[in-house]
Amino acid sequence: MRLLRENPDRVEVTIYASNVDPSAAALSVCDVSAIEPRYVSNEEYAQFALDFCRTHRIDVLIPPRRLDALAGRGADFAAIGTSLMCSPLWAVQALTDKVRTYEIAGAAGIPVPPWREARDADEFCAAVDELSLGADTLCIKPSGEFSAFGFRILDDRPLTMANLRVAPEPVASVDAVAAAMRRAAEEGEFVPPLLVMPFLQDPEISIDCLSAPGGELLMGIARAKRGRFRLLLDDPALVDIARKLVERFELSYLTNVQLRYRAGEPVLLEVNPRPSAGLFHTAFADVNLPWAAVRLLLQGDSGLHRPPRLGACLAVAEAVMEVAAGLDGQLPGSVRRRSADLVPN
Repeated sequence: MRLLRENPDRVEVTIYASNVDPSAAALSVCDVSAIEPRYVSNEEYAQFALDFCRTHRIDVLIPPRRLDALAGRGADFAAIGTSLMCSPLWAVQALTDKVRTYEIAGAAGIPVPPWREARDADEFCAAVDELSLGADTLCIKPSGEFSAFGFRILDDRPLTMANLRVAPEPVASVDAVAAAMRRAAEEGEFVPPLLVMPFLQDPEISIDCLSAPGGELLMGIARAKRGRFRLLLDDPALVDIARKLVERFELSYLTNVQLRYRAGEPVLLEVNPRPSAGLFHTAFADVNLPWAAVRLLLQGDSGLHRPPRLGACLAVAEAVMEVAAGLDGQLPGSVRRRSADLVPN
């Protein structure tokens, strides 16, 4: 939001932000806040977004979620005067499924880790047995989720006092995961397909990408993440991996590629067809990617004519800011919103 407000063209912007959670921090610092409907179908969500954009004369919609509901609806939004910043629907659908992501990326010659998909306890145990033949520690994650939801490191070692004296890790035993899958199946509960793969090595590399419609990468800024530190990398080989992925999936505007290392070589972790949560770190490269994306969407020109400044080391620290409390003095998340409408932050 700060980068959009402090844009180099000095255009005054009004930011509408929405969330299903009334206590979301973004709702306290935007210009107009709104609550999104929860647990609605894609069609209902798309209609909600269209109605809101029409009512509030929204110029640009930058969705960070529910992309599968909005991608492919660019003409509908254009008809009401709103420009939708989104990649193609087929790419959004493919990248929401990690199995399809790895299949497509691997076929394009992009390095991917070994993986197996497991839909029940027997397949899970077989995948663990097969992948355990290597020297890797294994992990699991739901193959259709994004972010770190459902991620676990597989570890069958007994708990020790040393474990209890350090910060907890997302660890689960093979037997516990298999038992949970069997129990869910017996009780008729949905068992999401799990991706079984090696637990990849640090540092995690996050590459924020700006690309033109059709997948032409205009700028990629790689950030190495280790603890509280971020290093803006000057490594063309990493950006080239992102370039190939952006081209293959025909990604548009702001997207993000994540890599980790296996045996010392970078491999694909995931591709997000949306801006990353850490996109604002790229401001330290002396570029304004969010505003460049808006310009690209509206004018066909990003306005970026200089290479980014790379090599900076950043420390991520907690920040405190003052926000408006409710009229009754309560926290923002506990007060009634004046608007029942929306738009993504």
